[in-house]
Amino acid sequence: MKMGDGGFRPAYNAQYATDTETQVIVGVEVSTAGSDMGQLVPMIDQVNERYSKNPQQWLVDGGYPAHNQLDQAETKTCVYAPIPKSRDDASDPCQPKPGDSQAVRDWRQRMGTDEARKVYKERAATAECVNALARERGLTRLRVRGRTKVRGVLLLHALAHNLMRTFALAPELLGFGTQHSPFR
Repeated sequence: MKMGDGGFRPAYNAQYATDTETQVIVGVEVSTAGSDMGQLVPMIDQVNERYSKNPQQWLVDGGYPAHNQLDQAETKTCVYAPIPKSRDDASDPCQPKPGDSQAVRDWRQRMGTDEARKVYKERAATAECVNALARERGLTRLRVRGRTKVRGVLLLHALAHNLMRTFALAPELLGFGTQHSPFR
């Protein structure tokens, strides 16, 4: 995989889609691309296929909002993703640019609102928390090779993670009574 320093090293780009309210992992994918560009629509499609519906909103990090991905996602969901800073300090990145599609125009204007900024702040406590937990649980170096095997490891991690979330969210489902779980 191409790295930020311009070199190439054996690596994988793990993608998790998580529910912001529960931190339950609902989608898993792996790629060898050094960027998240191009990963949004395939994950939306995976979650739609699994649950037979699209979430109303997707909260994604700054690597995802490629204009063509926003165009494809427009009919499926509402994307909240930061707008890259403008090279020109005098221009407002939230204002539509010449050549922007309607989906990109809508995204720029949406992300310029206080409501969108508030929604985007949730990312640190949700998706980044799930990623931090994965690293804390040792998901940093994998002992397998190949995308299929790596995806298998990621799926096993998602299964274990979601089981831990079940302990925290609904301990009575697992026979632990109705008191709050010590795993919260």
